[in-house]
Amino acid sequence: MTLSPQFPEGTLVAVLTTEPLDRPLDYKSPEGGCGIGDFVEVPLGPRRVLGCVWGAGKGGFDLSKARSVSSILDIPPMREEMRSFLERVAAYTLTPMPSMLRLATRAPGLMNPPSMRKVYRRGDGMPARATEARTRVIDALEEYRGLSFTLKELAEIAGVSTSVVKGLVEAGAVREEDSPRDLPFMRLDPSRAGKELTGAQAEAATTLRAAVAREEYSTTLLKGVTGSGKTEVYLEAVAECLAKGRQALVLLPEIALTAEFITRVEERFGAKPAEWHSGVTMTERRRVWKMVGAGGAQMVIGARSALYLPFQNLGLIVVDEEHDQSYKQEDGVLYSARDMAVMRASLCSATVVLASATPSLESWANVEAGKYTRLDLEARFGPAVMPDMRALDMREEKLPSTRFISERLAAAVRHRIEAGEQSLLFLNRRGYAPVTICRACGYQIACDHCDARMVEHRFLKRLMCHQCGETKPIPDRCPSCDAEDRLAPVGPGVERLGEEVKALFPDAKVAVLSSDLFGSARALKEAITDIAQGDTEIVIGTQLVAKGHNFPNLTLVGVIDADLGLQGSDLRAAERTFQLMRQVAGRAGRAAKRGEALLQTYQPEHPVIQAILSGDEEGFWRAEAAERKMAGVPPYGRMAGIVLSGPDLAQVMDVATAMARNSRPLQSIGAQLFGPAPAPIARVRGRHRVRLLVKAEKSAPIQRALADWAAQVKIPNAIRLQIDIDPQSFW
Repeated sequence: MTLSPQFPEGTLVAVLTTEPLDRPLDYKSPEGGCGIGDFVEVPLGPRRVLGCVWGAGKGGFDLSKARSVSSILDIPPMREEMRSFLERVAAYTLTPMPSMLRLATRAPGLMNPPSMRKVYRRGDGMPARATEARTRVIDALEEYRGLSFTLKELAEIAGVSTSVVKGLVEAGAVREEDSPRDLPFMRLDPSRAGKELTGAQAEAATTLRAAVAREEYSTTLLKGVTGSGKTEVYLEAVAECLAKGRQALVLLPEIALTAEFITRVEERFGAKPAEWHSGVTMTERRRVWKMVGAGGAQMVIGARSALYLPFQNLGLIVVDEEHDQSYKQEDGVLYSARDMAVMRASLCSATVVLASATPSLESWANVEAGKYTRLDLEARFGPAVMPDMRALDMREEKLPSTRFISERLAAAVRHRIEAGEQSLLFLNRRGYAPVTICRACGYQIACDHCDARMVEHRFLKRLMCHQCGETKPIPDRCPSCDAEDRLAPVGPGVERLGEEVKALFPDAKVAVLSSDLFGSARALKEAITDIAQGDTEIVIGTQLVAKGHNFPNLTLVGVIDADLGLQGSDLRAAERTFQLMRQVAGRAGRAAKRGEALLQTYQPEHPVIQAILSGDEEGFWRAEAAERKMAGVPPYGRMAGIVLSGPDLAQVMDVATAMARNSRPLQSIGAQLFGPAPAPIARVRGRHRVRLLVKAEKSAPIQRALADWAAQVKIPNAIRLQIDIDPQSFW
């Protein structure tokens, strides 16, 4: 029996488009009708745009002027759970719904008709001449009988060249067929045995499996010291999810982590998961998007935006390194992927696992309040133990101004080289030097478009603005006074540190890891793989190296400037410094050899430095929580950052002042308003920036008040208003 459409042909339907409009638009349902959630192509002016049927049309105009939906797209409709999720995120973050739909449809070619490509599967014949390479292809196809592969996929699985596969096609042993371009992913087998777990790991895995098996919402904080095997534990939860026939999503904070993680998934489940991040091709993005919606992808490994994929039956979300700041989207739709993961799971009866060695204070507080459960892994896996940690008081060093590695740290590195082990020197600052100054007139080279100093990148032979990305050649003369040979770099970046390391250890194999030194995610993954295999003696890196990498032969971590993150007025400065130092120290001694972490500091008596060295994490969280609670700031209060930007500073300040004077909606909920004031970085891409900050009690309806407040002031077209709920940065 054919079901009648929800909206018969000619019925008015409301279509939400991805265009920047303030509401859904009314269209006539197409021939054959349509239903809520259908993805459609609709005319808008002279163009045809992507939309989604959001409900019944409102009408109230001459219906003869209504245009019809052009076509219904051949992709699964948006589920009710997904529509509700987008609406709730929009309401929480004060984001227009078209922007939310755009975030949820970030795959190319969704309006294109399905296309075909060549695929390969087992044929009926056998080759007349059997070589080792040909046998590997046939064995691979026999193992995955019934599945088809692209030429590249089959060659990679069998470990042969593509010409071997083509030869087997001519011999009739392999069939070449036309198939839809967007194929399902290979099935993952949850029944395969995982690695043998320790008692503590097995207990935690059993608890997580039980949570997933209940098929109801819950959130668990999986806290384990670095190297304790958190990944193997939550992969058991993934296995339970897949066994239940549901889909799993694992969020990672850094693309460079995906290669090693995918290898572990393939070892555990016999096939690779789908990937969703900026490093995959546009063709693969479309395939992932469509297969997730059609149930052809059981597991996705992705960046924060993977949270908005159209999962058919999402049963588990893992947020690995849940404390990481990169989970906060800082442009476009401003959201925390960690918090929105919890929201999405609550709407589809899924389990959330937040994994970290150094949890965010927000997650720690939710455990304390009874909202989340907590599982602890307190020991490293196998013979590995936590590294010894010591502070090196730089006030006792007599280093020249051009040196940044203390004699004691250099001696420790030398000892590790002699022992055949690896050292990591950590400095959370990209480039060669953060400031270039003229010693004749004092001029500091700044970005032409931003209120920021340009960073010298000597490897690239360019100056770069880390706010807008603008670059320019390193000048020979001062742009201000025209003095020649008087420009000098001030302060260290990882490139300058690399220069010093090569001078100190001329025969050592050195690798510098910084995101801007690699042209592609693939090149970065290859560099990390080489380090893990022991091809490097000294690694120099930014916070990129602090995130979950496993370098078995790395036994020494030296932090060049442990005080760097303690500067400034960020309310999370202490928390982030604590997390970063503990994370980077955790790269040392992850195998049988004992590790050591040395922190160069000018403030060894600072409470945060002392907490890092003592390892009293619970004491640190309690002290930090008490301070935040007393100040009424997150996670014990609500905050929102408002940034007004525009080309004319006076106009931007006038609008900000008018908003401050008309703050009655904020006063009605007891909120405090601070500002307006120039933002710490007062100009970006030629636009002047003015900030206001709102603070309210935890229970205050801050979104409603902010919406009412912003609506009462007319914002000129040249000025952009951005509201950031729960801001993570205050620049």
